[in-house]
Amino acid sequence: MDSIAVLGSTGSIGVNTLLVAKQFDIHIEALVAGKSIDLLNQQIADHNPKFVAVGDEKDRGKVNHSVVLCGENGILELLERCKSHTIVNALVGYTGMKPTLKSIALGKRVALANKESLVVAGEFIDTSKITPIDSEHFGLWYLMNSRPFSKLYVTASGGAFRDWDLDKIKDAKFSDALKHPNWSMGNKITIDSATMTNKLFELLEAKWLFDTSNIDAVIEKKSIIHALCEFKDGSTTAHFAGVDMKLPIAFALNGEVTDEVLPPIDLLSIGGLEFLPIEPERYPIWNIKEQLLKNPHLGVVVNAANEVAIEKFQKEQCSFFGMSEMVLDTFEKFKDIRAKNIDEIIEIDTKVRTYASTR
Repeated sequence: MDSIAVLGSTGSIGVNTLLVAKQFDIHIEALVAGKSIDLLNQQIADHNPKFVAVGDEKDRGKVNHSVVLCGENGILELLERCKSHTIVNALVGYTGMKPTLKSIALGKRVALANKESLVVAGEFIDTSKITPIDSEHFGLWYLMNSRPFSKLYVTASGGAFRDWDLDKIKDAKFSDALKHPNWSMGNKITIDSATMTNKLFELLEAKWLFDTSNIDAVIEKKSIIHALCEFKDGSTTAHFAGVDMKLPIAFALNGEVTDEVLPPIDLLSIGGLEFLPIEPERYPIWNIKEQLLKNPHLGVVVNAANEVAIEKFQKEQCSFFGMSEMVLDTFEKFKDIRAKNIDEIIEIDTKVRTYASTR
């Protein structure tokens, strides 16, 4: 591969992508970042990209580069100017949807870590142009190997409140929800992990990527198994790997990997493994799992309401369980809506956010 563009270069996926690119001698043509300008400047010095974009026009002067584009339109212009065939989209939330659509329209391949793209607009995205970076979907792809399967499973860590008493969770603060038991990630995905919204989104992603609604999730506390595939012959296989995103990134960038990217799992050090159900009492969002898989076009509703709810929780305008209540209420309000195209997706997103903000 000659070069790539990395959208969301200062987040955990972006940082790991740059490490993988260095290992496999892949040139970085463009970097897109949010507010971590110091880290972006360090990345610019290390990788010498041709183009750079940042989220806020106010930060333009702080970036050590001669070509700095800004905002949503700046990111889309950057994609037009890039010659790279592969775009790594690790942007957070709804912001990542338009760059995914733009990249595909330009004939580029998208190494996708922005799950909201498929959650919101999966019906209108050519998934043949998508390579997922999520460890769960990478694990499913790795296991399936074109064999006929009967059911797919992804695993969940359980999030920050997995082991809390239910009575205590209702008083949990934003800072409590950021204490993930297994790893450090950005704020949004960590909150989504605590509510299990993240896993709901991954089921929707799998629905679009693998053309099946026969998919479920279970809790595996050690996060050593990322996915399981139940085949039609009655056997089930599991994908074991360390808690490290470099492996799916390496495959997304190279197509095939023969070098060691991660150390092998030491089975004896793992000890016992335990699978637990995802209980709606602890994760109320799980109540709409079946409805959402039957009506995946409603992903735009869940995503918009969820982003508003997280913002309210951070501002202490609602409780932890209040976030799920807000999403479930909004889902019920908009359950009969369906977009016919991307323009209508954008209209629905706006309507849902307006409604959810008044809850």
